[in-house]
Amino acid sequence: MALDKATLDILARQEIEVPSWAYGNSGTRFKVFSTPGTPRTVQEKISDAARVHKHTGLAPIVALHYPWDKVDDFGELRSYAEDLGVSLGTINSNTFQDDVYKFGSLTHSDPKVRRQAIDHHLECIEVMNATGSRDLKIWLADGSNYPGQANIRARQDWLHESLSEIYAQLGADQRLVLEYKFFEPAFYHTDVPDWGTSYVQVQALGEKAMVCLDTGHHAPGTNIEFIVAQLLRLGKLGSFDFNSRFYADDDLIVGAADPFQLFRIMYEVVANGGMDEDTPVAFMLDQCHNIENKILGQIRSVLNVQEMSARALLVDRDALDAAQRDGDVLTANAIFMDAFYTDVRADLAEWRESRGLPTDPTKAYLESGYQEKIEADRVGGQQAGWGA
Repeated sequence: MALDKATLDILARQEIEVPSWAYGNSGTRFKVFSTPGTPRTVQEKISDAARVHKHTGLAPIVALHYPWDKVDDFGELRSYAEDLGVSLGTINSNTFQDDVYKFGSLTHSDPKVRRQAIDHHLECIEVMNATGSRDLKIWLADGSNYPGQANIRARQDWLHESLSEIYAQLGADQRLVLEYKFFEPAFYHTDVPDWGTSYVQVQALGEKAMVCLDTGHHAPGTNIEFIVAQLLRLGKLGSFDFNSRFYADDDLIVGAADPFQLFRIMYEVVANGGMDEDTPVAFMLDQCHNIENKILGQIRSVLNVQEMSARALLVDRDALDAAQRDGDVLTANAIFMDAFYTDVRADLAEWRESRGLPTDPTKAYLESGYQEKIEADRVGGQQAGWGA
């Protein structure tokens, strides 16, 4: 099977948002490794992100983390990004690092702490107004470690009240996307642990509130593609955070651990309208490159998403539907697997060449001299990393 013009036209409008923090130093609880050429400022992060887009044509948007990426003039930062050929995207809030949030933020029992967390998000909306961003993404570390420690029901009420105040300040074209995670750093209960809780909360807010699905935020064995199909059916899948996991929230290159899972997810996206021209679904990476080159890691990730999207588009959905209706189990599975096993890399290389892009983005980056330049230039100062 080859990629026809209709398929390539769909792929041509795919945009994958890359996160600013992926270019800084990151790691585990045990060690964060420093590497030459690591950005020291948000401008240098955006410069690195622009290189990913330059070589792939897939990553024209850069997500920011606030206040990690705080600057005096976000309008000026927006212009800086646009001059490099990218735009600023999702603003990710942070209510998990200040000491005051030790026992929660938007769900804290103390109204003063909730007030501080709400005000932080209102500040994020002001940043969005300056950057032209559509989405405010909220991930909460809120939860408890011990039975009896917290009033689980009351915290859901406080969360609704907090989110309602934030939601009310969104602009006409802005959205709130609520991310969930089943554990960590809270180990007994997490206030937004699953897609159902996120869905219930955003459904109560209104049309501009959506669910963010991080592919690493589920218990082992969870059928993530079912969740994708359900949220698309309900019209509430706002965005993805793509990464890969072997054990927990590993934040590895998407598709690294289980490329078949990424294919299955992308099939449900395609089959349920998530790649239609007017799709509300934003594709974003959320990864931490601890031992690999950051820019090359992001290049590999966006190419993996594109490749599995292309394979998903190759599924003969009419034949699959017929086999499913006939109860022909093996034929249905064979149709599905034929698309997964199709090697589309040569077709995608030709597609890139037709658009003036390098056929091999990784090789093009290595030959560009950019890595050597940033390693020579970025000497001194404080390397960016978690919390900066």
